[in-house]
Amino acid sequence: MPNPLTMKLEQFTAFDRAEHRRLDRLMSYPNKTWRRGETIIGEGDRVRNIHLVLSGLAARSKTLPDGKRQLMALLVPGDLCDVEVFVLEAMDHDIMAVSDTTCVLIPSEVMEELLTTSSNLTKAMWWSTMTDSAVLREWIVGHGSRDARARIAHLFCELLIRYRIVGETSDDAFPFPLTQEELADATGMTPVHVNRVLQQLRSEGLIELSHKSLTILDANRLQEAAQYDPNYLHLKRTEQRDLRVSGRAGDLVPPSHHGSIPDGVKTVGTAAGTLASPSAPPQA
Repeated sequence: MPNPLTMKLEQFTAFDRAEHRRLDRLMSYPNKTWRRGETIIGEGDRVRNIHLVLSGLAARSKTLPDGKRQLMALLVPGDLCDVEVFVLEAMDHDIMAVSDTTCVLIPSEVMEELLTTSSNLTKAMWWSTMTDSAVLREWIVGHGSRDARARIAHLFCELLIRYRIVGETSDDAFPFPLTQEELADATGMTPVHVNRVLQQLRSEGLIELSHKSLTILDANRLQEAAQYDPNYLHLKRTEQRDLRVSGRAGDLVPPSHHGSIPDGVKTVGTAAGTLASPSAPPQA
């Protein structure tokens, strides 16, 4: 089974064989499955293990005293739920299972040892954490400045790219177990308003929702509807058109006009622009 954490992190940097093995060893630790609606980590919990999403969909959530809930992030395979355990003594929000969700439970001391012995892996983990923060900033902008149609379209564009990165799509279809109430909690809208927007996106031929699966029928038009710019995902190697990783989402992510192509990678001219190809057998 492909390692979703490796697939995510290699968007930032290439790993050598030893680093690949170290990341793969993380998958050997025990895993646990939570049923839909269960709390994976509760606010106030002191966490001893790092939870890495292996399958399913989880969410960061906060519930107010009056019962109102806000979903602040969605966690797909390859995402770490609680890497902040190294700094914070207790969780300040909940992690809930939006679908049946399986996590690998990595002892915190194992992750700490990995981060202190490999500068490349440390930088990759920092990239992951900073990208999570960038996603949160983009959600805040969406809640404050995008209209309802653009807000939901933006979320769908983001999920398409994130699921593609970890190999969890088929013909631009991916798991979408959120109810309209949960989608409302994630977008700051009412369920009734969410329903109207979903009907509009369907009628425009942009999406199809069926059996807890979302299919993006026209990704380019959906990006236009959302005014979507994926630069906040910081998919460095896809932006550089490194063919070892860019094939997963390169058609949805514009090429970078800054930065350099990694060592050992050749560029290839095409009608669409400049691509990169490895000059030696790929290790990523």
